[in-house]
Amino acid sequence: MKIHIRNGRIIDPMNARDGVGDLYIAAGKIVGNGQAPADFHANRTLDATGLIVCPGLVDLSVRLREPGYEYRATLESEMLAAAAGGITSLACPPDTDPPLDEPGLVEMLKFRAKNLPGPRVYPLGALTQKLEGRALTEMAELTEAGCRAFTQADAPLTDTLVLLRAMEYAATFGFSLWLRPQDVALAREGVAHDGAVASRLGLPGIPALAETVALATILQLARETGARVHLARLSTREGIAMVRAAKAQGLAVSCDVAATHVHLSENDLVGFDAHMHLVPPLRSLRDRDAIREALRDGSLDALCSDHTPVDEDAKQVPFGESEPGASGVELLLPLTLKWAREMGVPLLQALDLVTWKPAQILGVPGGHLSVGACADVCIFDAAAEWVVTPQALASQGDNTPFLGHPMQGRVRYTVIDGHIDFEAPR
Repeated sequence: MKIHIRNGRIIDPMNARDGVGDLYIAAGKIVGNGQAPADFHANRTLDATGLIVCPGLVDLSVRLREPGYEYRATLESEMLAAAAGGITSLACPPDTDPPLDEPGLVEMLKFRAKNLPGPRVYPLGALTQKLEGRALTEMAELTEAGCRAFTQADAPLTDTLVLLRAMEYAATFGFSLWLRPQDVALAREGVAHDGAVASRLGLPGIPALAETVALATILQLARETGARVHLARLSTREGIAMVRAAKAQGLAVSCDVAATHVHLSENDLVGFDAHMHLVPPLRSLRDRDAIREALRDGSLDALCSDHTPVDEDAKQVPFGESEPGASGVELLLPLTLKWAREMGVPLLQALDLVTWKPAQILGVPGGHLSVGACADVCIFDAAAEWVVTPQALASQGDNTPFLGHPMQGRVRYTVIDGHIDFEAPR
């Protein structure tokens, strides 16, 4: 299919481009940026006047809930939701049932996803067998099956020797480890940030130390082994400072943060709304402000949705008994735009956090609009206003802390591999 995207404001962070122009797509590739190639005749012309044309979003954490958790969401529903959010590539954590710890499971997921409309799916392999934290998986075989990196997701890994062996192995063969720093003992039974709000509400707390103690261990092991480590969902000011220092020392680490934590804090828990029960927990205002500034100064490398659909029954219980998680693929773009407006950050810089930078971390094609690149494109209306309601979301899990909140910015078209996989109704 040949597509002509006409008169849009093209924002391409990798190429430092921000200006009005045309984009030309053929055979799944970008064949012209500004100038039409010779003898180009479009099958479809998309009028992007007044709209922004950017690379398709790359999301570093999207739980598709298959296999094993189809009652929470299905592959079909979440792929559609991701496309509706402008996402063209996503990383899928391995905490399915069974976990993605065998090549056959990874191949099955990739086959199912490839035969559905929606983003390119890049599985993350389980770091340990059954995510139990004891024996390492066959990382080489999982890589051959299509895994891009290895992680425990939110499953604990309490044995430091196992983590050391994993880093040594990963460093030897060039694999990447994605780790969410949290000390299990310090976080045990906690459901909220350990601070004044949790104390007032009578909720068991998770101290900032749970992140920084675990982070200190990860950074030291990474320093000793030379392993490539991505730190997932940082949440504390102290943790960000530690990563900033590690980067200054030349350590090969990258890091991301969930979009929810850019806008919400422990103060939002006062209504005992179980939709605010997240992992990691919403931290203090001080931590939230540190996250916002670290995104601006480049200390944090990427924003992700940390999409975790949960069935409604698991949220219609007291806060401490509820299941943590929030749907987020359709909110990643508007929440990124909201942060950029509030912080005075140019769109070129803001979109870099959800396009080119995460594509580099995941090590996949896409994230830019260069001629010859895969035609993964997001076209959105930055001024479009809407309200987050269950009816406005395509995700089967409509559990989000932002229900009832006004948003600005809505995807009009999502082009994946040269095909229009999402088109907003008029």
